[in-house]
Amino acid sequence: MSYSPSTTAGARFISFLTAQTAGPARQITTRRAIQNHQSRALAGGPRRWQQIPPPASASVSSPPRPPPPAKAAANTAAVQHDLSPSSESDPLRSLTDGLQDPPPILAENEKQVDWTRSYHGLSSAPFTTEQAAILQQEIKYDDIEIKPDGIIYLPEIKYRRILNKAFRPGGWGLAPRGETIVTGKVVTREYGLVCAGRLISIARGEQQYFDPDGIPTATEGCKSNALMRCCKDLGIASELWDPRFIRKFLAECGKETIVEHVTTKKRRKHWMRKDDELRYPFKEVSQQGPSSVGSQQQQQQQPFRR
Repeated sequence: MSYSPSTTAGARFISFLTAQTAGPARQITTRRAIQNHQSRALAGGPRRWQQIPPPASASVSSPPRPPPPAKAAANTAAVQHDLSPSSESDPLRSLTDGLQDPPPILAENEKQVDWTRSYHGLSSAPFTTEQAAILQQEIKYDDIEIKPDGIIYLPEIKYRRILNKAFRPGGWGLAPRGETIVTGKVVTREYGLVCAGRLISIARGEQQYFDPDGIPTATEGCKSNALMRCCKDLGIASELWDPRFIRKFLAECGKETIVEHVTTKKRRKHWMRKDDELRYPFKEVSQQGPSSVGSQQQQQQQPFRR
């Protein structure tokens, strides 16, 4: 079969039009295939923080890359171990186990007496007659005070004055025999009274506190309480533990009243010396009949707090 020139030219023209029409569609398909291939490559590749860090010659202005999670956790643990006050090398101490104030421990070759353990001079010889008279003298009524709950006592400073008079200043002292123990409400410590270079008595002092800021004051009160208890062995103010003397003193020098708080209007029983005056915020009230007596008795059963 033979084709004419016109037929051949028409076929070529149709082929050319077909190629021009299918070209753009084919290019769009090719571009989409390339984009899909690049997206798959990016999705399956490593993340930015998982890539190999750049060399040292990289630009300084590039943002820092976060460390891997495992390395960050190790760094955090190391920093916490270095800064934590409760590490194994320096554990926290409980206040109930004692404060960091133990008495000094002497070596075996030292001649000074270790009062934390020693009983040196205990009952080795009596005091002189003059010293015994000062220590055992009767307490004057004017020196005795009464607490609001009816307990009589001798102020702590007067114990020190008696010791200074008997042994002179510097001739006596209190030696701690243990660490200071602080519980939730009480400070306590053991002391030994040393007079003229020998141990006289041992007692444990205690003092309550109501706020952590009051622990230093309670520590000093604990020492004074231990001094008062040690002085009992010397006979100082021994009348204060005699029931007959207590009843006689309260009958002659004390009085019991019912007081009312000016602000809260609460009433309670109150002991005081007859020559003392009631101070604000309390005022004295009088009993007005059987009905008020019952209410006053209920107030009397309430504990007193200093």
